[in-house]
Amino acid sequence: MCGLSGYFGQGDKNILKKMSDVLSYRGPDDQGFFINERVGLAHNRLSIIDLSPSGHQPMANENGSLQLVFNGEIYNYPALKKELLAAGHHQFRSQTDTEVIIHLYEDLGTDCFAKLNGMFALALYDQHKQELILARDRLGKKPLYWTLVQGTVIFASEPKAILEHPLFKRELDLISLNKYLLYEYIPTPHAIFKGLHKLEPGHYLIFSNNSLAKKEKFWDISFGDQTKQPTISLAQAEAKLDDLLDQSVSSRLVSDVPLGIFLSGGLDSSTVAYYARRRGQSIKTFSIGFQEPSFDESRYAREVAAYLGTEHHEKFFSVTEAQDLIPHVFAILDEPLSDASILPTYLLSKFTREKVTVALGGDGGDELFCGYDTFIAHRLAEHYDRLPSWLRRSIIEKIIPLLPVSHNNLSLDFKAKKFIAGYGGPLKYRNQRWLGSFDYLDRAQLFRPEIWQSLQSQNEFEDLDRLLSPLQDQSHFNQLIHTYLRTYLMDDILVKVDRASMYNSLEVRAPFLDYTLVDFVNSLPLKFKLKGLTTKYILKKLMADKLPKNIINRQKKGFGLPLSGWLAGSLKPLLLDIFSEQAVRRAGLFNYSYLRQLLSDHFAKRRDNRKLIWTLTVFELWRSHWLDKK
Repeated sequence: MCGLSGYFGQGDKNILKKMSDVLSYRGPDDQGFFINERVGLAHNRLSIIDLSPSGHQPMANENGSLQLVFNGEIYNYPALKKELLAAGHHQFRSQTDTEVIIHLYEDLGTDCFAKLNGMFALALYDQHKQELILARDRLGKKPLYWTLVQGTVIFASEPKAILEHPLFKRELDLISLNKYLLYEYIPTPHAIFKGLHKLEPGHYLIFSNNSLAKKEKFWDISFGDQTKQPTISLAQAEAKLDDLLDQSVSSRLVSDVPLGIFLSGGLDSSTVAYYARRRGQSIKTFSIGFQEPSFDESRYAREVAAYLGTEHHEKFFSVTEAQDLIPHVFAILDEPLSDASILPTYLLSKFTREKVTVALGGDGGDELFCGYDTFIAHRLAEHYDRLPSWLRRSIIEKIIPLLPVSHNNLSLDFKAKKFIAGYGGPLKYRNQRWLGSFDYLDRAQLFRPEIWQSLQSQNEFEDLDRLLSPLQDQSHFNQLIHTYLRTYLMDDILVKVDRASMYNSLEVRAPFLDYTLVDFVNSLPLKFKLKGLTTKYILKKLMADKLPKNIINRQKKGFGLPLSGWLAGSLKPLLLDIFSEQAVRRAGLFNYSYLRQLLSDHFAKRRDNRKLIWTLTVFELWRSHWLDKK
């Protein structure tokens, strides 16, 4: 895993060095540059495959006409290299996947990206064509930001590197801020800074003649025409899933440095650990626990590790230690992300990095196999729809808002109130209303009137509409899976894991996100994934004789933190400071009276405003570091 940055147009060595230096944690093992009169490419290397100097980047072809910087891992590179060698006109000077990409591009041009199975973000300079090409993997596992300013393309793995280029002016994008408050993250292709973009997954860009010459998609999520496909039995699907998981995990165990597995004791990470262990090699597993029993799930990881016979490592933290990370983590997080589980993910990554350089995780399982509680909520909503409207509106929807407020993690009143609040309105937006923080009316009160007025020409759900437009013939649940893969997974979960791990110079791989596995699972009938109210049905059935029974059936929890209690207790002085009347009026974005009421209601337990307050707190921590201090 690495960090990349660069420009095509105006720039110099000093600028490029500054861009690269701020990403040093992404690649502490080596730093490399390519510079000519128009192009600057920089690379920070975390050595994983071929630890020798021959793996140095930027990497060139034999005659130096191609220069490549690459972040990620290509898992099928041995097979691709074999094909290239058989062609007989390439010379390899390293054992890296990077060099395979260069020679594949020489043979196929941009069609080469569709041949790559892995996670990647890359920049390739073609000197003969005078073109710069940027490309990103199918599921968006690796980040890639870009901007075009005065005919100059500037790109990097993270925004902070682009901020080091003097042509780019840091300015808040209000439209992206509005999206952040709705989603709790900023959906691709948007970014928090005006004029900055995230490259969409499964896409490449070509820049030439001081402009964007081409933008092309080389892969997309597909469910196929399930009405015309041959019927597959559950037993056949299980056998195929078993084979694909085995292949995916096996290919991700290749490493020239120590490797381990994040093990939470949940079904997904335990599945990854099982298939790794089945390969017969000694496997290190890692988990963290919390000293507070109500937030500690380490016993499940310990049970799985003992059952599979892994070399297990665990470390215990106090919840206060996670809280103490807030100033540090949100000072280096250069886009606001309201997922508080980045704190324990950071702790886990830091602990894991003490022993290994690569870790496998279970990300993607919930999205592919309908594992989230919201999938059950959509099923329940189908039954709720059938209740008489007078019962829903006059009784149920009147009573639930009166339930007493609890600060417990995902309490019953919190779930019930979220269900009712997000139930109404168009079905295609319901899931986001359940997941997000600020709805339309909340934001109308939050923003200063003149700012809110300027945002009214924007369709707040334009990103969902764009994603769902090609899926009109698909079922509601397929649309839901597609949306999860392209929004929450990509722009929240994968960003969280990428930043938390790379801040600790740790590479994380996701076997569930092998695109061949994704294509297969998406082709299966919904009943194989969500059967009644049973989530992950086929995965649970497959793993029933491979893992302890209580691991298969235990309720998903994730990295729980006492966020609601923090905000009303130990974090209260911070909130009163950053949301003071003077601070709010100086920033000129939000309505102070609304914020005061938001805090007051939460402190007094009149309303559970944890999501709203935390989302705003993260933004203010980001703004104070990345806008106010510069």
